[in-house]
Amino acid sequence: MSMSSREIVKRSLAFECPERIAMGLPAPYPNDMVSAGVSASADPEVGVWREIDGRWLMRDEWGNTWGRLEGFTKGEVTHGVIEDDWDLLDGYQWPDLANPARYQRASDLFARHPDQYRIGGLPGFPFAIARYMRRMENFLADVLIEPERSAALLQQVSDLLEDCIAQFSAAGADGVMFGEDWGTQDQLLVSPRTWQKLFRPGFEQLVGAARREGLDVWMHSCGAIYEIIPDLVDIGIAVLQFDQPELHGIDNLARDFGGRVNFWCPVDIQKTLQTRDAEVIDAAAREMIEKLGCFGGGFIAGFYGSNEAIGLEPWVQDVACQAFVKYGSSLKCPPEAL
Repeated sequence: MSMSSREIVKRSLAFECPERIAMGLPAPYPNDMVSAGVSASADPEVGVWREIDGRWLMRDEWGNTWGRLEGFTKGEVTHGVIEDDWDLLDGYQWPDLANPARYQRASDLFARHPDQYRIGGLPGFPFAIARYMRRMENFLADVLIEPERSAALLQQVSDLLEDCIAQFSAAGADGVMFGEDWGTQDQLLVSPRTWQKLFRPGFEQLVGAARREGLDVWMHSCGAIYEIIPDLVDIGIAVLQFDQPELHGIDNLARDFGGRVNFWCPVDIQKTLQTRDAEVIDAAAREMIEKLGCFGGGFIAGFYGSNEAIGLEPWVQDVACQAFVKYGSSLKCPPEAL
């Protein structure tokens, strides 16, 4: 009897030899996961992009103003809600993330897909949310100049997200996922020591809360974060989602973390897909499966959701999807995993 998609993912995460690699690909290829976020704020002005003088602007639920030039990219915060003064945090109205009604859509979706692995999408993580509220350049300075205020803000966000995790558990999620970009193309945004002192406690709190609820934790991060991967694995992150796996080195990831964490990746979006060479793309997909997925699990095939944003024609990622299906149809299970 074939395994369900949910069982394939859970076995991959546990390194218990699923019948094939887990996949998160678009139709007509396999997608073993279904995901839902927190329902939108009741405020009709939140999350609406408007074009003003050739520029797109939007206010998010936290009160930050976002801007972008094109009509399809994510954009970036152009003005944080407490950017102008730390004292604006006094009396600040936090989003209501503990309201069960905001998880009803997720609950309904998860109930309709019992055979898929169900992921609750967190609305950020402490650093990502804090840096939006203060804006990136300010908050990176705050980390050094105002460490106590920074820590207090991070703690408030962590407490709020802990409520969110509990609500996703009640809604029937198998895991929760967050995105928090921690690196440039060649280094962390802060020193490893600063990360461990100021930011690791929030990771420990939230990953611990999720695991007590029986939830796996999935993390997306862009950039060169190799220096903190040991911390992330030690804390209990189950899946690391990288769009640039070759930035870290496939051999390095396999050597240092293979069999300890799952990697969910497309073929590298900045290096390999950009070659538009079908043979090179095919080989890269096979390499990740063979090197990262050879531990009775460990690799999940991924897809980058916006070809426009990375300047690619759809056929390029189609080559990668076909390779993932072709080479991931069966897995070699190491003797120790049997």
